[in-house]
Amino acid sequence: MTRHYFGTDGIRGRVGKDPMTVTFAVRLAHAAARVLAPHGGAVLIGKDTRVSGYMFESALEAGFVAAGVNVKLVGPLPTPAIAFLTQQLGCDFGIVISASHNPFDDNGIKFFDGQGSKLSDALERDIERGLSAEPTTAESSSLGRAARIDHAGLLYEEQCRATFPSDLSLEGLKLVVDCANGAGYKVAPRVLAALGAEIIPIGCSPNGRNINAGCGSTHPELLQLTVKGVHAHAGIALDGDGDRLVMVDTNGHLVDGDQLLYVLARGRKLAGALQGPVVGTVMSNLGLEHALKALGIEFLRAAVGDRYVLELLRARGGVVGGESSGHLLCLDKATTGDALVSALQILAIMQRTGQSLSDLVAPMARYPQVLLNVRVKKKIALDGESIQAAVSRAEERLAEHGRVVLRASGTEPVIRVMVEGRDEYVVREVAEELARIVATVLPA
Repeated sequence: MTRHYFGTDGIRGRVGKDPMTVTFAVRLAHAAARVLAPHGGAVLIGKDTRVSGYMFESALEAGFVAAGVNVKLVGPLPTPAIAFLTQQLGCDFGIVISASHNPFDDNGIKFFDGQGSKLSDALERDIERGLSAEPTTAESSSLGRAARIDHAGLLYEEQCRATFPSDLSLEGLKLVVDCANGAGYKVAPRVLAALGAEIIPIGCSPNGRNINAGCGSTHPELLQLTVKGVHAHAGIALDGDGDRLVMVDTNGHLVDGDQLLYVLARGRKLAGALQGPVVGTVMSNLGLEHALKALGIEFLRAAVGDRYVLELLRARGGVVGGESSGHLLCLDKATTGDALVSALQILAIMQRTGQSLSDLVAPMARYPQVLLNVRVKKKIALDGESIQAAVSRAEERLAEHGRVVLRASGTEPVIRVMVEGRDEYVVREVAEELARIVATVLPA
């Protein structure tokens, strides 16, 4: 059975359209309760700052209570906070109501198990099977209870600070932090300031509709301008749910997930603390692979999605991995991608070495890379003859100095066409030709 609702990062869609409706949320709560807490138990529910989060929080709460599951509500907190608190507060599983980097009129629902890890494909399929059953209400004596946990944010802040070396501080650093008007708008500035940094916050005034709007990791332009304007040492950009990180150096240059992964891996290698291979994805820049190879670091590629990076890290005994988008994993510090924790590890390397972010990134030469999104109405066969023939021609032209990746997005109705190589002109020309061919293929 393939998953119909779950994508690479939970369930996501436009609010009011299937599946992101109140009716579906209640049904999902019942199905999840049967799979993840069949004999009762507790679920932790957090959310980002979208106005629709209140609606889905109430629907899920009602569904779980009716199914006999106790509900702990923590309000707006980053996705990694929910992963941590699910385990810390002894819940059977956790839920985050968020559409991550999407605009405010989208929303989503994603799950963590009791150990703070994302659910397996098998468990997600089991939950989807349960959606066909009609929701029921337990006897009054067996109903769950709901309660708000007011100190949850403080617990998470303490955990984040504990991942920063105790013999270091952030004193002397001026940092601009952009929280995308999202879930990290309180905790990120507090943690950075508590460690001694001078903080200039932007994107920290959510109103329910401005999450990710011209700010955050997907729109870092304001951060780049602000860092240069205030002469900050670095800029930190989270996405709406606080699991993606990109940074900006003191010159206003963007530092993406691949470059940050290089800094993390190199820093640990030089400190003798790197375990196992480093894991990226099929979309990771070829320059990252070559730079790590020069350091004698094994690099592996997983399918796109931090859950698949996590699976490969665990299978091969690694602890550091991530995606170009800024989903970074430091498994000795957190069970899932955590933008704030990852930023603290980068800042610790800066403080330990005395090097600027631009100095730390300099040894990695990024290959020119073009990513084009081709919007489609229905699924198309990427293994079809015409597309595969076009890919073969592209690969011949790039020779051994480039790569071609075609993949369907797990969160949007688009086909992603990625081409990279040494010659930027050739890379763009090849990418545009492939995008034209993909756009003309009929749905499967």
